[in-house]
Amino acid sequence: MNKIYNPKREDWVALLKRPTQTVSDIEETVNEIFTEVRDAGDAVLKKYTKKFDGVALDTFRVDQNEIEEAMALVNNDLKQAISQAKRNIESFHSAQKTSRVEVETANGVNCWQVKKPIQKVGLYIPGGTAPLFSTILMLAVPANIAGCSEIVLCTPPNAEGKIHPAILYTAQLCGVTQIFKVGGIQAIAGMTFGTETIPQVYKIFGPGNQYVTVAKQIATKYGVAIDMPAGPSELLVMADASANAAFVASDLLSQAEHGADSQVIMVTTTKAMLQAVEEEVERQLSVLPRKAIAEQAIANSKLIYVEDSQTAIDLINEYGPEHYILCVGNEEDFLDQVMNAGSVFIGNYTPESAGDYASGTNHTLPTNGYAKQYSGVNLDSFMKSMTFQRISAEGIMTIGTTIELMAEAEGLHAHKNAVTLRLESLKDKKN
Repeated sequence: MNKIYNPKREDWVALLKRPTQTVSDIEETVNEIFTEVRDAGDAVLKKYTKKFDGVALDTFRVDQNEIEEAMALVNNDLKQAISQAKRNIESFHSAQKTSRVEVETANGVNCWQVKKPIQKVGLYIPGGTAPLFSTILMLAVPANIAGCSEIVLCTPPNAEGKIHPAILYTAQLCGVTQIFKVGGIQAIAGMTFGTETIPQVYKIFGPGNQYVTVAKQIATKYGVAIDMPAGPSELLVMADASANAAFVASDLLSQAEHGADSQVIMVTTTKAMLQAVEEEVERQLSVLPRKAIAEQAIANSKLIYVEDSQTAIDLINEYGPEHYILCVGNEEDFLDQVMNAGSVFIGNYTPESAGDYASGTNHTLPTNGYAKQYSGVNLDSFMKSMTFQRISAEGIMTIGTTIELMAEAEGLHAHKNAVTLRLESLKDKKN
């Protein structure tokens, strides 16, 4: 692991750089596939599914027979675990509902805000080396709570043209309306434009590799919203002498096993902790089934020592981690100043894995520093706010002159006239 001691502030940006390609490195490929999908639909999806997933499919749509077969293959213990996680996620996201906001801003001027569901949403669920059925819980549960009428799911098939049974089981349990065996850039393009089989959606959710992340960003050029640019997973652990080195190492490895392009960082004010964590990582890594993947991510990992808490706080805010674990004696100092993080995990007994699966918070979070300006997925991600207003005769008289003066100052005389006509009509009624 890469050990860094007291890095200079002017070196922080370079030190904290993610091990990912830039958009420009990938954008040409994404644009090419988007253009093909837009112009030729399903035929292109089949071409790229054969090329990237190694399977030729006659149809992408998952039928009810496949779902029922999958449900029988998932064992009862896992079904119960998924159900408990679903209940916790429902509980947390249901609590995020807000009531209508209504204000009389001036006499006779009534304004209110109502939240409405996004009608058509698309969920991208990675397959690859790990079937992330937990992400279905994180996306389909709040989509249903919000009231989205169409919930479309795309996920890549395996070499046999099948989808992992736990993905199909969870999708059925969570009310997904249509499931398609399509992955990668072509899946995002399919949901962006719509094809003969896949419906067009209004907003796309879900994590993916760097190609999927760029594809989602390109989708926004075609009028489709996205949750956030969520790319390769990352974790930062802040640990002092009060932390448990074995726990810290296990958390670092839990993210490292996501993929070779994942990044894990530990920041500490204790040199002994740095050494102990490095030893624990080596010990635990040796017995991991996904050792080969984790090793590649660990090669990009960093153990950073700084001399004081304030420097650590500043460095962490500069990084803006997707996942931030805090194991320190003076945790309130850190919590009061945390500004940039997707999700925060506090104390020795709060592993990041809890948020990934079953505590109730959402695990679809901003990566690559986007925690500085993006929120993680929440109930509002599946809704849009609409404002309403009703102005009475008294109300237009109350604010009319203000509107006239402002409109005239901006040179928008038709705007002014729309008010002037109403004010004059009220004067005529009085007379």
